Amino acid sequence: MKPKVSFICQNCGFQTPKWMGRCPSCGEWNTLIEEIVEEIPSPGLTLSSGAPLLYEDIKEIAKQRIKANIHDFNQVLGGGVVQGSLILIGGEPGIGKSTLMLQVSRDLASQKKRVLYVSGEESLEQIKLRGERLGLAKEKIYFLAETILERILQAAEQLSPEVLIIDSVQTVYSSQLTSSPGTISQVREVTNRVFRLAKAREMATFLIGHITKEGSLAGPKSLEHIVDVVLSFEGERDHSYRVLRSLKNRFGPVSELAIFEMSEEGLTSVANPSAFFLRERPPKEPGSVVVCTMKGTRPFLAEIQALVSSSLFMGTPRRMTVGLDRFRAAMLMAIAEKKLGYSLAGEDI
Repeated sequence: MKPKVSFICQNCGFQTPKWMGRCPSCGEWNTLIEEIVEEIPSPGLTLSSGAPLLYEDIKEIAKQRIKANIHDFNQVLGGGVVQGSLILIGGEPGIGKSTLMLQVSRDLASQKKRVLYVSGEESLEQIKLRGERLGLAKEKIYFLAETILERILQAAEQLSPEVLIIDSVQTVYSSQLTSSPGTISQVREVTNRVFRLAKAREMATFLIGHITKEGSLAGPKSLEHIVDVVLSFEGERDHSYRVLRSLKNRFGPVSELAIFEMSEEGLTSVANPSAFFLRERPPKEPGSVVVCTMKGTRPFLAEIQALVSSSLFMGTPRRMTVGLDRFRAAMLMAIAEKKLGYSLAGEDI
């Protein structure tokens, strides 16, 4: 059968037989790339559980969670890693995703769990150099530098690890497809086949992924629907703190958040995030207030700063917000004028 040629949006996965300058689904420009859409046969892994079971006879999944030594990491996942789950971790390049997963591998291997770490971005020598800094010398972790999907699946089937980590999903490709690594069709195929393997072998699997310049996970939107858990690892390279948040979790609450601090020895959990973020705040500073907000099941203290000055421009004054919804800010300004008697019509805020 002749391969089908389609134009696929690299931002959202929208597919069309004709090229368009602007994607009608996500609205991005020049993101439609020509790809060959090939139908390849399924490798035969299914999610069938066999004969029907009564509810009381189904094994309890809560007792099968694998816990790392990082308490905050377990809390974001809802109490630990569920066996057979597929977890996607996204973040900017260089933010520390590989460091986090190497530390998780170390913790799980110390509990006699068999861990297979597959790297498509670094050689084994580079991984060992990073591992020495994180203290991996005494732990028995299996490493594989490979980008071909079929070889990765074969190694996982032979080794039968309890935890599989693939770094990253954009570098892995199937030799049965002619499209380039990182394309929509490749990412979708890799995720689907890894998903089937994870469910069939009850293997907890982590997929490390990149994000786009807009801050969303790279790849088709269907990628987030396939996986069980979506985690976002965020931060700024100029600062030492990192934020791990849960965007989707089939086995626990969403919007959970954990704070880490990056150092030469790796990532360490911040025991008191509120004190960590408020440590540089001067006491009794005008225009600054501390508020309590909820992220998931945890309360956090955060600082809100406001600056009001007379507008130098005639007409509409400027209204600028960072980290706060501008419509909510406009509502607060209206309440301050109506209920508190403040005159803000000619002020820049």
